[in-house]
Amino acid sequence: MFTGIVRERGTVAAVDGRADGVRLRIDAPATAARAAVGDSVAINGVCLTITERDGASLSFDAVPETLSRTALGRLVPGSAVNLEPALRAGEPLGGHYVQGHVDGVGRVRSLEPEGDGVRLTIEAPEELLRYCVEKGSVAVEGVSLTIAALGDDVFEIALIPHTLAETTLASLGPGDPVNLEADVLAKYVERLVGRG
Repeated sequence: MFTGIVRERGTVAAVDGRADGVRLRIDAPATAARAAVGDSVAINGVCLTITERDGASLSFDAVPETLSRTALGRLVPGSAVNLEPALRAGEPLGGHYVQGHVDGVGRVRSLEPEGDGVRLTIEAPEELLRYCVEKGSVAVEGVSLTIAALGDDVFEIALIPHTLAETTLASLGPGDPVNLEADVLAKYVERLVGRG
C-alpha cells in the first residue's frame, strides 16, 4: 500500500526491451538505500517489485499486461519518475490510500499558471470519472491530489508550488499520458451500494 506522497524523483537509467516486457533500471539513491530485492515501489503510481539492487540503482520488470494498462511504456533513459516505497508499519499516512493499481491512463489537456501554482486539467476515461468528486482524492502519476473541479470528460487539480518542485508533474505538457488511480474507497462504496 502507498499514500501518494512522492519520496524521491528518480531517473530512468535504462529501458531494456524483451519479448515478454521490459526491464527498467532507475537511479534512485534515497529509495535504494532502504530497499531490498522483493520490495514494492510505486513508479509513477504503478506498483512494481524490485528485481535487482545495485548501489543507487534499482531494477524492475514490467510485463505486457502492465505496459498495456499504464503509461510506463513512454519512459526512456533520462526520464524523471515519481517514486514511493510501500508504506511501512508506523509511518504516517500523509496522502490517501493508494494501491499502485492504475485504473486508467488519462491525457493532459492543459497546465495553466494560477497564482503561485498551476491548474492541471486531465482528460480521464468515463469509467474512472464516476469515482471522482470535487474535493475528493485521485492519484496522478502516483501523486495524491485533491480534485478542484469536474467537467464532463475532465477533472482539474490546483497544484501548489511544493508539489511542482517535488514531483514530475511540472514537466507535463498537453497530450502527455498520465497514470490515474481513483480513490479505492469510492470503488468499495459503489460495490456495497450496488448490492442493496
